[in-house]
Amino acid sequence: MESPKSLEKDLKELRESFRCGKTKEAAWRMRQLKGLSTLLKEKEEGIFDALRRDMGKHKAEAYRDEIGTLIKSINYALANLKGWMSAKKAPLPLGAFPTTAEVVSEPLGVVLIISTWNFPIGLSLEPLIGALAAGNTVVIKPSELTPTCSSLLANTIPIYLDNSAVKIIEGDASVGEQLLRHKWDKILFTGSARVGRMVMLAAAEHLTPVTLELGGKCPAVVDCIPNSRDRTMAMKRIVVGKYGTCAGQACIAIDYILVEKKNAAALVEALTFRIKSMFGDNPRASNSLARIVNRHHFLRLKNLLVDPKVQACVVYGGSMDENTLFVEPTILLDPPHDADIMTEEIFGPLLPIITLNSIEESIEFINLKPKAPAAYIFTKNESLMKRMISETSSGSLAINDCITQFAADTLPFGGVGESGFGRYHGKFSFHTFSHEKGILRRSFLTEFWFRFPPWNNNKLLLLRAAYIFDYIAIVLIVLGLKKS
Repeated sequence: MESPKSLEKDLKELRESFRCGKTKEAAWRMRQLKGLSTLLKEKEEGIFDALRRDMGKHKAEAYRDEIGTLIKSINYALANLKGWMSAKKAPLPLGAFPTTAEVVSEPLGVVLIISTWNFPIGLSLEPLIGALAAGNTVVIKPSELTPTCSSLLANTIPIYLDNSAVKIIEGDASVGEQLLRHKWDKILFTGSARVGRMVMLAAAEHLTPVTLELGGKCPAVVDCIPNSRDRTMAMKRIVVGKYGTCAGQACIAIDYILVEKKNAAALVEALTFRIKSMFGDNPRASNSLARIVNRHHFLRLKNLLVDPKVQACVVYGGSMDENTLFVEPTILLDPPHDADIMTEEIFGPLLPIITLNSIEESIEFINLKPKAPAAYIFTKNESLMKRMISETSSGSLAINDCITQFAADTLPFGGVGESGFGRYHGKFSFHTFSHEKGILRRSFLTEFWFRFPPWNNNKLLLLRAAYIFDYIAIVLIVLGLKKS
């Protein structure tokens, strides 16, 4: 745990590193990104081991969801960095000639990234890529719930990156609170809405801009899909989008499914078959299912099933082992809408299926709940797709797939409403950690004399014409040929 004096010393070094101007150079930014890429490649086995110890993730899942996505993001940033950094010309009206304008991106300064435990490497380093690309100095506070990953970051980052510009500060919630007492130029927080409110409150003290990546209940609307191949593919994507992504411990994992009542039995049967094909008849013995992060979250999930009315809705799975923090992939059919499992974010391998008389009712069902970080729909119905796009609001929307929108560098990733605000990934990360400064250059060649006092009606006429770019009217007024 950092002492107050040690923390103050680190922050002073970060501020001095930023003020000296080295982080504004493209060469420095590219060196940091390349260093991060080298870290991921040279320490790959160590990262695999840390993710296995902390979360029980298989190497393939760890590479798919954390290492691979980071390498992809770094390569994308390196390929586009000079373009992102370059000034962008801003158009001006003809009457402003010979004035020119441009937008220049400049780094914000010293930024704080508070990461979370479900993707402890990916969600620590993904925002770091954007922060470094934008030319900031950075503090990362990893989650204490994944201590092996936190320690790995603390021990390796100083070797591969500029230690005067990037710091890893480990510790529990009290360290996070200590960090939040300081002034930052930007804070990006990933975690719960409860802690997000605390972050915002602390940031308000210094008027610090904040990006919050929170959670929510992500719905998946499953329509009737007539084609057998398409239906099989949809089931695979749903199962991996719920159970195969950190065992459902992901903010954009499917939280619940909406389906027409007449299709519910077939859906349960198809999902059950696909769960068994991915995780075996005994998922407890599978090496393809991550475990629950700790006992607290295990008991939280267990309590969601305590209600007898909810327990009666379990149609597949339901077994748990507190000693190994194992929760079996579980399907529930029509649990009570007021039960905790339908009002709280599940964040685990429990999947409620809610039946509707008509699939069109799913739009209203979704809109009655807080906005989610992601929403999904599986359908061939173009009209229903359009309605989901135009009539529902969520951080992202994926049609006929799950989770993959997270990996798209060209799409912004972030929540809306109670699921958070702000966005990152790709160029959106660069802009999140940048200030876009408008620059205007004027010559002394021309002047709009009518913008200066003393005022008269003639100047008022000229101003009216100028703001609607009516250049003919301006000429006529100047020549005395137009009086009103």
